[in-house]
Amino acid sequence: MSAWPGKIVIGLTGNIATGKSVVRKMLEHLGAYGIDADALSHRAIAIGAPGYQKVIDVFGKWILAADGQIDRTKLAKIVFSDPTALKQLENIIHPLVRQAEDLLIRRTNKAVVVVEAIKLIESGFDRLCDQVWVTYAPEDVQLRRLMAKRGLSRETALQRILAQPPQEEKLKRADVVIRNDQSFEDTWQQVLTAWKRIFPEREAEKAKPLQIGMVVERAKPAQAKEIAELLQEVSKGRRALTPNAVMEAFGEKAFLLLRRDGKAEGILGWKVENLVARVDDFYLSERLPFEEAAMTLIQEVETASKELQCEAALLFLTEELSSHHNIWQKLGYRETTPQSIPVRAWQEAALEFNQSGHKLWLKRLREDLVLKPV
Repeated sequence: MSAWPGKIVIGLTGNIATGKSVVRKMLEHLGAYGIDADALSHRAIAIGAPGYQKVIDVFGKWILAADGQIDRTKLAKIVFSDPTALKQLENIIHPLVRQAEDLLIRRTNKAVVVVEAIKLIESGFDRLCDQVWVTYAPEDVQLRRLMAKRGLSRETALQRILAQPPQEEKLKRADVVIRNDQSFEDTWQQVLTAWKRIFPEREAEKAKPLQIGMVVERAKPAQAKEIAELLQEVSKGRRALTPNAVMEAFGEKAFLLLRRDGKAEGILGWKVENLVARVDDFYLSERLPFEEAAMTLIQEVETASKELQCEAALLFLTEELSSHHNIWQKLGYRETTPQSIPVRAWQEAALEFNQSGHKLWLKRLREDLVLKPV
């Protein structure tokens, strides 16, 4: 039994570049509440957070960037080459992250929680979990991912890999092992099979009667073909994805479908990372009443985002969508730029989106920040 009565807690771990975040996203699609401990550790040392000054006191002001924030690249060069320095950093961050995790788990109304943490076992957090899931990928796959996705040299990537304990140590502690070196579909089937085995009562969804009017539903990876066809239609070819590409997109985001009298006529793609919700795909059929359809989808995103304890919502809207200023303002959003956002975690989420031709709209969803009370 986990340390949180009424909650089933899955501890998800694995070495660097083994696909932990993809598996966490898959579990979220199945209904779990996801927590990214790595993102929380970044927030713990941001300006104003409780770990900021402690890290400076240990490692010196030279690790600061021009804006006063801790430069995580400089910090990484120190700790990944010196086990003692890494331990010092962990001693500062781990207690803060543990408190934030506890706060989030107690707040959520979801029955299943998945905590993704690379140091899950080393920190002892695994002993508080009901299940431990471990992702695995061969070293050559880890190298390839680090070099391609993070732009690291082979030498630096190998240094990051070798700085961690052998994967076999984590595998010995695993209740579930997800081998993540094939296709998204292969990984999804492993996750789905393990979920059904552990939570059989959550497997079957009751058939829903046809609902009249506008209804929003959360799409599943099994609907990849329908989503690909809908995107092609409502974007008029501007957002063309194959079903396989949609399946891969599910590793990063979720999709909401807007149905009218049972027919899908609108789609919204969104992701939640670091307690920030970000909408970056938004298309509606011309047959829909625009204001009603837009407000229905955005309000559904906000409801889901608040359930996930998000602090802010970001909308990246095309010039055409953004021109409907009155709708976004009515919903409580204001147009802004990433550089003008005051909270570092929100700003980083905004800067991750680099497609041109979009404008940014921001809404604060809650007043308290998770790492402020820690």
